[in-house]
Amino acid sequence: MAMKIRLARGGSKKRPHYSIVAADSRMPRDGRFIEKLGTYNPLLPKDSEDRVKMNMERVQYWLDQGAQPTDRISRFLEAAGVRAKTERANPNKGEPGKKAKERAEQRAAKAAEASAPAGESAEA
Repeated sequence: MAMKIRLARGGSKKRPHYSIVAADSRMPRDGRFIEKLGTYNPLLPKDSEDRVKMNMERVQYWLDQGAQPTDRISRFLEAAGVRAKTERANPNKGEPGKKAKERAEQRAAKAAEASAPAGESAEA
C-alpha cells in the first residue's frame, strides 16, 4: 500500500481549508484517509502560526513508515526543519534553432543600420 502525506480540501466555495492527512495514494483527494496529521489554512497571513499546524511526531512516524509527502507538504516540512530541502526540477529553456538565430541576427543588423544613419544626421 503506497502511502502519501497530502492535503485534503475542505471548506466552502472560495474559502478553502485543508487537512493534512496520511492516505493511501489510490484514494480520492478528499476521500478516505488513515490519519489526520494537521491543518492548513491558506487564507491566513504567511507569518501566522495557525496557517500550518502539524503533529510532528505522527508526521515523522509516517515518514519512517515510507509515506511520501506531496510537493506542498514537502515545502511545509522544509519550513519546519523536519526535512532537508529537495532539489526541484527547473529545466533550462531550450536554445533557439538555426532559423531563429538567423532572424535575430538580421533584426540586430537592421536595427544597427537604422540607428547609425540617424546618429550621423543628428551630429551634422
